[in-house]
Amino acid sequence: MPDATTAPHSQTLSRGIRVLEVLAESPQTIAGLAQSLDVHRSIVYRILRTLEDHGLVSRDAAGLVSLAPRMAVLAHGVERDLQSSALPELTAVANELAMTAFLVVLDHTECVTLLSVQPRAGTATVAQRPGTRHSLLVGAPGIAIQSLLTDDQLAVHGVGARREESLRVRETGWATSHDEVISGLSSVAVPLEVRGSPPSALAVVFVAAGSPGESAVGARLIAARDAIAGEYAPLSTFKI
Repeated sequence: MPDATTAPHSQTLSRGIRVLEVLAESPQTIAGLAQSLDVHRSIVYRILRTLEDHGLVSRDAAGLVSLAPRMAVLAHGVERDLQSSALPELTAVANELAMTAFLVVLDHTECVTLLSVQPRAGTATVAQRPGTRHSLLVGAPGIAIQSLLTDDQLAVHGVGARREESLRVRETGWATSHDEVISGLSSVAVPLEVRGSPPSALAVVFVAAGSPGESAVGARLIAARDAIAGEYAPLSTFKI
């Protein structure tokens, strides 16, 4: 039997996963997916038919491809306990601050949005879709998660030098960023470390004009973080 580390990978499966990753960022046309995967459209069609059969993607009348509701069911099973604990707190934060609140977890070298809540109020807010990814090196969530890691752990995740701001997070309790992940937007995040889960962060994203001060937002996120962490044993068992 071949060793798991040397066995050949499935190119088709890899491409199917890549399609889901691209669609997590935004809906795409067939041509757009073919360009992202650098393959012929016929290959994309075959992949999409399989994903559609499993209810993971859907196409509208104009041919635009997007993730289907079945993906949300699968995503809910990821870090289920953490999501369940975070949802009430994120909902409260989103409605109190009138900002989109979200939970981010560390995945190799990237921060991945696991859960997102938009406020009930009808004001214009910024969408933060679950599955959205950005580098650990940028954005308030990335800085907050860096504050949880030692230099050796950062090296494992491909970070040669930590952001200086991550050291200040250990004093202030929160991280901020402006125009880093998406131009024109600001974010505040606090580190979250709970038993059995990867290093994480609670964050909000917003257009800075007319928003509450960063210290007030940071303090509210810290309160939410402490409420979530209080449901777990204080020592994390996550292995880097």
